[in-house]
Amino acid sequence: MEMIDRTRAAAIGGLFLAAAVLGRAIPPAAAAAAADSLPPYQVEWVYRVKWGHDEEFWQIFQKTQIPVLDKEKELGYVTGYQVFRPGLHTGEESRWNYRVVITYKDLLSSTKGRSLEKQLFPDREAYRKIENRRWELVDAHYDLPIREIDPHAAAD
Repeated sequence: MEMIDRTRAAAIGGLFLAAAVLGRAIPPAAAAAAADSLPPYQVEWVYRVKWGHDEEFWQIFQKTQIPVLDKEKELGYVTGYQVFRPGLHTGEESRWNYRVVITYKDLLSSTKGRSLEKQLFPDREAYRKIENRRWELVDAHYDLPIREIDPHAAAD
């Protein structure tokens, strides 16, 4: 089933790419039907914050990132998100402070955040300044597309 979903998503993406390359618009009905058939898309954001800066990082994150996620959810681009903190300490090599698991309606919906940032934070210079500060506080970060698997299914 998942292979079919990936194949369908690749085919739909190819359709959009071909239309863009050829300079032709996809009829609205075809675009809507294609978007409705895409599977949900999950991403995990992981942050390791520099020692002693956890509270400042979280305050900035709440000010700049949570409003965007909330707006994406309100508009239907995000179906849900969860924020996690570790329950125990680990070694430095595997330490993390925050994990944000986001479920987008589909892969295309995951591209809407940048334009929403501009709407939510029209003072672009102030936004860049606070976002730069947030990134100064980060030791390590990655965005990892993830997928849920059936623990009883055969391996891919």
